[in-house]
Amino acid sequence: MMEYRFADRFDNLTGSAIRAIFSLLADPKIISFAGGNPSPQTFPAEELKALSDRIFDERPDTVLQYGGTLGRTGALSAVKSLLEEEGLTPDMSELVMLTGSSQGIELMTKVFINPGDVVLVESPTFLGALQTFMSYQAELKEIEMDEYGIIPESLEAALKEKPAKFLYTIPTFQNPTGRTTPAGRRKMVYELCAKYGTMILEDDPYMSLRYSGEPQPSIKSFDTEGIVVKLMSFSKTISPGLRVGAAYAPRQVICKFNLGKQGMDVHTSNLTQDLVADYVFSGKYPAHIEDNCDKYRDKCALMYELAVKYLPEGTKVVRPEGGMFLWAELPKSVNVTELFKKAVDAGVAYVPGTHFYAHGGHNNTLRLNFTMVDEDKIRQGMKILGDVLSGNNTTE
Repeated sequence: MMEYRFADRFDNLTGSAIRAIFSLLADPKIISFAGGNPSPQTFPAEELKALSDRIFDERPDTVLQYGGTLGRTGALSAVKSLLEEEGLTPDMSELVMLTGSSQGIELMTKVFINPGDVVLVESPTFLGALQTFMSYQAELKEIEMDEYGIIPESLEAALKEKPAKFLYTIPTFQNPTGRTTPAGRRKMVYELCAKYGTMILEDDPYMSLRYSGEPQPSIKSFDTEGIVVKLMSFSKTISPGLRVGAAYAPRQVICKFNLGKQGMDVHTSNLTQDLVADYVFSGKYPAHIEDNCDKYRDKCALMYELAVKYLPEGTKVVRPEGGMFLWAELPKSVNVTELFKKAVDAGVAYVPGTHFYAHGGHNNTLRLNFTMVDEDKIRQGMKILGDVLSGNNTTE
């Protein structure tokens, strides 16, 4: 039998905990708060079907042919217009289309990280990003957070301790905590990284899903030194299956992304780029986002209300202004990692928070998703979850 000699970079890498959890959820009786998917009810399927028919009528030769690595002109123009609505001023040469914004995380790591280089990450942060950084053998340094996001003192202490290639941050409706970093704190984070010569990877896939509060300026809006790479995505607003995102970065960085992407996928699908571009330029996109927010707003509020009501006394629940997730920190005596199987047996699933920390621990934390379940399931599931985590007997 062949003895496979895998690359060292896979030595400490495991599969996604969330993907593993999905395998437990074949039973339709299980109420899942574990995923991170947008609701299929938000997909503009009929509109995309009509646009697809038109694309194949008007430009089949170009959409079915190889395309440029940086992206289709229409898609790049759509991204540029949306960034300008945020108050940003991108040049077309500062943009690249991505096969999902997660590809931007991969490209950033591929372009900047050698084995042993330091990447600063929020504590906790997106599991997929942690896996990517570890696969390139980066040294991960956690930056502490409070209710306003990254704590500047924690960031500066890390920057002083050892040079870092970049900081990875999700400043708006953060995954997994749902927190939003206010403008003043964002500016402080930018200024600290500029002071110490550290790049910033600003991941912003949830920013359009705002249910309350005021929009905050992108960290990229403060960027006078060319240190910020901003990622955006259409996965949460149009469709994750289309796999379309974009990066906005200094021209020199985009050139390197272009080289790195050529070896990954040559280019993002021409068809899905055109579908996104045509949908944005159809004029229906703003109303579509507003409709998405209307679908999610009440679910978010309901889950928060029931988390406060049912989770064990002493639990701290983050009340997000948008996004897809609710985060809870339970008393340290409650180990939600160990209780996960019991919860699934009782009919409800979540993601233990330990998976979102670069170095594990924090077994008293968990992430809940509200976008994929209806309000009746939220009511039923949160009651079950409260019973399990409080040590009460549960019934089917």
